[in-house]
Amino acid sequence: MHTTTGKQTILLVHGAYADSSSWNGSVQDLLDAGHAVVAVANPLRGVEEDAAYLRSVIDHVAGPVVLAGHSYGGVVMSHAADGHPDVTALVYVASFLAEPGENLVELVEKFPGARLGSAAQPVPYPTSDGGTGTDLYIDQARFHELFAADVPADVAQRMAVTQRPLALAAFEAPATRAAWRGIESWSLAARQDEAVPLELSRFMAERAGAHLVEVDASHAVTVSQPRAVTDLILEAAARTAR
Repeated sequence: MHTTTGKQTILLVHGAYADSSSWNGSVQDLLDAGHAVVAVANPLRGVEEDAAYLRSVIDHVAGPVVLAGHSYGGVVMSHAADGHPDVTALVYVASFLAEPGENLVELVEKFPGARLGSAAQPVPYPTSDGGTGTDLYIDQARFHELFAADVPADVAQRMAVTQRPLALAAFEAPATRAAWRGIESWSLAARQDEAVPLELSRFMAERAGAHLVEVDASHAVTVSQPRAVTDLILEAAARTAR
């Protein structure tokens, strides 16, 4: 994969119910800082499958690499970056720093405040082996309230309409790797997050020894507070530059 020459290559990994455009508020500033940038299209099919795809992207960009993952994207990058020699920093944005053996269901139930799951709507889809899987969509009528409360209503409506579903299997699958154990990590916690509650973010960051910052934002912090997200990514890149 060709990327422009920069200080580091920054890979941006979106989470569930979103797409790569959720990073648009950070892209230009990261480019202006001299970094190569790729916003990865996360398949959202399953942790192992998505991690294998992301690792293939890491393998085909110029290193060193800084990974930033939003929400479920953080779980994917924790797997994909594990043991990879080119990854120098991990930035978890309103995200999960899971231990091997934990799944997202267990984590979001660990502390009170996670309301987004109540708006998830299951929709069956055919799998390649002839079976049936289940996709989760967020009820469009509740998307603004629970996912993107601090985003303008018209923007949140478009996000709801264009959301990409997460396979239920990805939500239930246990983590098997934790790259944050060996790679310096940062975590941005959103204080009004209805998907990854603040208390959970603090617990995971402390457990992982990650550098924690907190901002007043909803779960959609990459859209509502892109400057804070960009600043944290640039800090991680500067402190781990080779």
